[in-house]
Amino acid sequence: MYLAELIEKQPLLPFIRQSNFAVRSPWSTAERRLLDYLIVYIQEGECVFHIDGEAYEFGSGEFCLIQPNSVTTLEGRTNSITPFAHFDMFYHPQREESFPTRAGQLDLSAHLHLMQPRLNDLQGVHVPVRLAPKRPVQLRDTFLDMVESWQHRETLPQLKAQTLAMELVLTILEDHTAPGAASASHAPQSLNWITSFFSFHLSEPLSIEEMARRANLSPSRFSAVFKRQFGVPPHRYLLDLRIRHAEELLETTALPLEEIASYCGFADIHHFSKSFKRKTGVSPGMYRHMKRPHS
Repeated sequence: MYLAELIEKQPLLPFIRQSNFAVRSPWSTAERRLLDYLIVYIQEGECVFHIDGEAYEFGSGEFCLIQPNSVTTLEGRTNSITPFAHFDMFYHPQREESFPTRAGQLDLSAHLHLMQPRLNDLQGVHVPVRLAPKRPVQLRDTFLDMVESWQHRETLPQLKAQTLAMELVLTILEDHTAPGAASASHAPQSLNWITSFFSFHLSEPLSIEEMARRANLSPSRFSAVFKRQFGVPPHRYLLDLRIRHAEELLETTALPLEEIASYCGFADIHHFSKSFKRKTGVSPGMYRHMKRPHS
């Protein structure tokens, strides 16, 4: 499965479950298996984390990301400050039922329905245990701000923390996803956004090439996907939207025909009149007279 396919089924919607600044003398945790993601920033000190049978040594300034279903043992070899967060990356309707697993908890068979998808099970995505951020200072500042905000239980700081979590996840994916993996051309494509896009840009000249570029598809592929989803070619759908908007303006306003033509994205009054009559059987002026006989 590709990232695009997974996101279509389970949208990216990070949810912080637990987060804190851990300030400890040398420490260790017993082995456990994770249901969600665990990210740890080694702000100060030295740590060694055993993850799925492999030991990783971390020093100050490094990030560790442990993915769901991993078996982990964590150890701080020195005095350390290790801000951390347990969180979901993908939306789950039962996310409130999930939890950070406890020491010694390895059999999660009763909780598999709560298990988050693993990024590294997706094609084209490889996020290492030791993150390799392209902008480490930015990632650090975002993460620390997120952890700090989550400590406050008021609504606005909580909202800020969850918003920063989305920024954090986006940065991690941008840094560790192969080009094209997030929008594989053969993955199912959804164009549900296109109707809103058309509505907001109805007065502008829109080309198939521009729409295809926004959908990350070739023009021919975009046209095929569009027709399969909406039943008509893109230009026909757009023209129908423009005519319907023109009908609404003719019925409810006294705007001159030239302005209506411009608002609806027609090049000029002649193009507007010709397209409108072809679609409705009457000219714009006659349509207005029929709908607003006393105007």
